[in-house]
Amino acid sequence: MTTFPPTQCGIATFTQDLTNAITHVFGKSLECVICDLTDKPKSAPNISYTLNPKIKEDYQRVALEINKDDSIKLVHIQHEFGLFGGEYGSYLLNFLEVVKKPIAFTFHSVIPNPNLELKLFVQYMISHAASIFVMTKQSQKILIESYGISEDIIHYVPHGTHIVDYKNPNELKEKFHFKNRTILSTFGLLSEGKSIETALKALPEIIEHTPNILYLVIGKTHPNNIKNNIDEYRNYLETLVDDLGLQNHVLFINRYLELQELLDYLLVTEIYLFTSKDPNQAVSGTFSYAMSCACPIIATSIPHTREVLTSDAGLIFDIGNSEQLAKATKLLLSNNKMRKSMAFRAFQKTRESSWENIAIKHIDIYGDSVSELLNIDYNYPEIKLDHIKRSTTELGIIQFNKISIPDISSGYTLDDNARALIAMSLHYKLFRRKEDLAYINTYLNFIKLCQQPNGTFINYIDKNGNEHLKNTYMHIEDSNARAIWALGTVISLRGYLPPEAVAKALNIFDKCLPWSRNIKSPRSIAFAIKGLYLYHSVTHDIQAASIIKKLGKNLLSDYYSNATLDWNWFEDKLTYANSILPEAMLYSYLITTEPVFKKVAIASFDFLLSKMFVNGEFRVISNNGWHQKGIEPNKYGEQPIDVACTIQTLDIFYKTYGIQKYEKMKEVAFSWFLGRNHLKQTMYNPITGGCYDGLEKENVNLNEGAESTICYLIARLAMESDQIVKPQYIFRKRTIKAKHTAIYGQNIKSV
Repeated sequence: MTTFPPTQCGIATFTQDLTNAITHVFGKSLECVICDLTDKPKSAPNISYTLNPKIKEDYQRVALEINKDDSIKLVHIQHEFGLFGGEYGSYLLNFLEVVKKPIAFTFHSVIPNPNLELKLFVQYMISHAASIFVMTKQSQKILIESYGISEDIIHYVPHGTHIVDYKNPNELKEKFHFKNRTILSTFGLLSEGKSIETALKALPEIIEHTPNILYLVIGKTHPNNIKNNIDEYRNYLETLVDDLGLQNHVLFINRYLELQELLDYLLVTEIYLFTSKDPNQAVSGTFSYAMSCACPIIATSIPHTREVLTSDAGLIFDIGNSEQLAKATKLLLSNNKMRKSMAFRAFQKTRESSWENIAIKHIDIYGDSVSELLNIDYNYPEIKLDHIKRSTTELGIIQFNKISIPDISSGYTLDDNARALIAMSLHYKLFRRKEDLAYINTYLNFIKLCQQPNGTFINYIDKNGNEHLKNTYMHIEDSNARAIWALGTVISLRGYLPPEAVAKALNIFDKCLPWSRNIKSPRSIAFAIKGLYLYHSVTHDIQAASIIKKLGKNLLSDYYSNATLDWNWFEDKLTYANSILPEAMLYSYLITTEPVFKKVAIASFDFLLSKMFVNGEFRVISNNGWHQKGIEPNKYGEQPIDVACTIQTLDIFYKTYGIQKYEKMKEVAFSWFLGRNHLKQTMYNPITGGCYDGLEKENVNLNEGAESTICYLIARLAMESDQIVKPQYIFRKRTIKAKHTAIYGQNIKSV
C-alpha cells in the first residue's frame, strides 16, 4: 500500500525499486501487487487496488476486497503521515481495523519527541503490525525509547541502492560533454527543503579555488511546489545564479531521468553535495544512491547522514552553513587521494544495501510474519560473460581486480586461465556462441606458453608476459594438475569444439602424461585424476587409465593414514576445494571398478557433506585456520571456489548414483551465491557478471577476481545444463514473543 509511479515522490520510487528487486530475486514464485494511494486511478500491470486516501470510507472498502483475495499473504504499508487522510493520517486505522491479513509497515518518517497524542496514535497503529521496517538505527532507537515499541518487532533494513559498475568518473565525462570539468552534483525532486541555495552561495569561493567547477542540480521540481504553473523556488535559484555570476558553473537538469542516466550522472560526480535543511529527516534515498555510485559526500547533519557518513566516506556540515560547505569542498578538491579513498569507502558501505540484498531481507522478515509455510524460489541470474571478457587480454585472463576493474599489475596465472578454459568450453557446449572460440584459443595458448620443455608448467606470468620470480618459490603442483583438468575438458568436448582446438589440447596433454603419475599432494592428484578421466572418456587411452589407478591408490593411502571412526578424510584437516578428493575417488572407481574406490568415495563425500550442510543450511569450510581434526571448526572466511567445487561434485555423484539428496544439496549450495548465506547478501554482481571474492563475518570482499568469477560461472553452468527446479528458500513459522504496550486499557499483542 503506497504511492506508485508515475506519481512523482520518493516513496513511489522506493516502492518501485523494492518490488522490482523482489521480482528480480524471487519473481518466479512470488508476486508483488500494489494498492495505489491516489485520487487519480491509473492502469498498470501490477496495480491491483486503488485507494483514495482522502476518502475515509475507501479504506474499509479496500480492506474488505483484500480480505477476499486468498492469494494475498501479507500487506506491506509504506508509511508517511502525509500520505493518509485525517489527523496524523488517522484514516488508515479504518483499514487496519478491518483487514485480516498480516501487516508490515515501513516508517519513512519517525518523529522524535512525540506529544502524547502522537505517541498513542503510533502505538495503536503498530499494535496491528506483525513487523516494522525502519531505515536507520536512530529511527529504531526512537521507536523503542520514545514510543515504547518492543524491539522484537522492529527491523533495521537500510534504504536500498542500485548496484553500479565501479568506474573512474572520467570514463563517462565525454558522454555528457563534461571533459575537463570538475563535477559537483545534487539530485532529487526540487523543493525548498533541499536548500540548494546553500550550495550556490558556497560556489564563488569554491570556484576561486577550482575554476573548472560545474555544479549539476538534477531533477524536476516536486509537483506540490508548482502552484498556478509557477515554479517559485526554481525561479529563485535561477535568479541567485545570475546574481552570483554562476551561469558558467551551474547546470539545472529540469526533467525526470531514467535510472541509468541518473546513475551515470552520479558516476561522473567528484563530490556530491547533500544540503537538506530538515533536521528530523529520517532517511534520504538521494543520499544513499550517491554513496552507492562512489561519490565522496559533503552532507548536512541529519539522522541518516550522522549514522552512515563516517569520516572515511565524507564530511558533515551544519544546516545552511555555506562557509562550512565551501571549506569542506575545497579540502576534498585539494586532496585527490582522500577523495578517491572516500569514494571507494562510500561505494563499499552501500554494497550491503543493494536492492537485491534488501529484497532478501524483506522476504526473510515476511516469512516470520505469515502463519503458513512459504516455499519461495530464487531466480537464477542470466549467464553473463562481461566481466570475464573485460578481464581478458590477448595474453590471458588477469588474476586480480580492484572491485570490478582488472588490475593488470597482478599479472596472470596458469590456475586462472585453466579455470577460464574450462568455463568457456562448457559455455560453448551449452550455447554454441562463436565469440567463445576466440577466448578458448586465448586460454589454450596461455597454457601452452606456460608449458616447459619437460612437459610441466609454470604458474605465474607478469603483466608483460614474462615468467615471474614466484615460480621459483611458490607451490605450483596444484596449478599443473588444474592444467591437466582443463586440457582434459577440452579433449572430452571434441564433438563440440573445433578440431584445431582439440588437437592443440591433445598436443599439450601428451607432454603431461610422463610426469603426471608422479604428482604427490592430494588435491593435485585429484585435479589430475579428473582431467585424466575426461581425457580417457573419449580416447580410452590405456596409459591414462593406468595413471588414474596409480594416483587413486596414492589417495587411498592418504585416506587410510588419516581416517578414523569419526573422521573419514584424506588429511587431518579440511581446507580448500575439498570435494575434489571424493570426486577423484569416484572417477577412480568408474575407471577401475574396484569397490574400495567406491566405498571411500561415498564415505568421504558424505563425511564432507556432514560438515558443510548443518541443519539444512550450507556452510562453506572457513579459510580462517581451516577445519582441523578434533577441533571446533572456525566460521566465516568463505570462498566461491569451495562452493563451485561442491556443486560440481554433487552433480557427478547425483548423475552416477541418482541419489536425490545430492541434487537437493546442489540446489542449496548454489543458493549461497544468491543470498542464502549468513549475511543474507548476494555474492554475484548482476551488472558486471562478476563474483565477489569472499564472504567474511561482517562484510563481503567486493573485489571480483578471476578465480571467484570463473568458479561462479562454472557453478552457474552446472545448474543451467540440468535445467533443474530452482532452489527453495523455505520459511517456517517461528514463535514471536508477545508484544508490548497497554493502550486504551487493552493488552496489545502482535501477530
